[in-house]
Amino acid sequence: MTSLVLHDYFRSSASYRVRIALNLKGLAYERVEVSLIAGEQKSDAYLAQNAQGFVPMLVADGETIIQSLAIIDWLDRAHPEPRLIPDEPMPRAVALAQAHVVACDIHPLNNLRVLKYLKRDLGLNEQTKDHWYRHWILEGFDALEAMADSGAGEGRYLGGDTPGIADCCLVPQMYNARRFDVPLDAFPRLVAIDAACMDHDAFKRAHPDAVKAA
Repeated sequence: MTSLVLHDYFRSSASYRVRIALNLKGLAYERVEVSLIAGEQKSDAYLAQNAQGFVPMLVADGETIIQSLAIIDWLDRAHPEPRLIPDEPMPRAVALAQAHVVACDIHPLNNLRVLKYLKRDLGLNEQTKDHWYRHWILEGFDALEAMADSGAGEGRYLGGDTPGIADCCLVPQMYNARRFDVPLDAFPRLVAIDAACMDHDAFKRAHPDAVKAA
């Protein structure tokens, strides 16, 4: 059995994705909390393992893997069932496109380091910063809602009848949207998918509140 150690932060969206994926795979792992607020991700010891200084970082039998989507892809290769990324070319492209809307287009613009830069270096006040945050979520969700209404999105989840990589990305972003009071009335499909996911034990156990309380 592969030894898995996940270095993450309970409220990190990217870390939340990986916790969901590990739970969906039914894999046991050790969790190491890396406080982004305290700056532990920039410590010499952490940077020696992860030069980018981000979370999550998965250590599998001593080998380091960074970047949440790369970690999920590795999990799918190393532990194929249940499959989170389809093998067939078109379903695979659809699943990755949905995941990338969140992981590449929404999340990087609203990352903690970006928000700190907006406030500390550019002098934006809290209200303007929050407006920035909501804008990029709404723009991304507009696209994802339309994508969810077509093709592989016709099932209970973004991944179809079973949750997949896109659902691993969606749920943490929905959590963030609610934290920042983003109105979700225009996204009934995403709200329904998020609710379906949160009925699933793998998603429940990955939730920041559950992790923090553990």
